[in-house]
Amino acid sequence: MQILIKPLVTEKLNEQSDKLNRFGFVVAKSANKLQIKAAVEEMYNVTVEDVNTMVYAGKVKTRYTKSGVQAGKTAAFKKAIVTLVEGDKIDFYSNI
Repeated sequence: MQILIKPLVTEKLNEQSDKLNRFGFVVAKSANKLQIKAAVEEMYNVTVEDVNTMVYAGKVKTRYTKSGVQAGKTAAFKKAIVTLVEGDKIDFYSNI
C-alpha cells in the first residue's frame, strides 16, 4: 500500500516549512500516524517529531451552463502535516 500520495505545496505550508519546519502530504485514507511517520522517514531520510492528520470530505459543486445544470463532486482526501526535528529539511524541488 502506498502511504504518501503526493506532497502539498501551498503558500501557507511554504511559510510553515521555513519557520516551523512543517511539511504537508496527501496520504492514503487508511494510513495512521505511525505509518505516515515511518513512510516520511524512509523516503526522505529525516527524523519526524510530530504528525497531525486531517480528513477532508468531498464537496458537491454545481454550475449553471447553457445546456443546463452540471453537478459534480470534488474528491475526499486525507492530509498529514509532518513536523521535523530541528536541523532536518525536505526539498521537494531537488529533482526538477
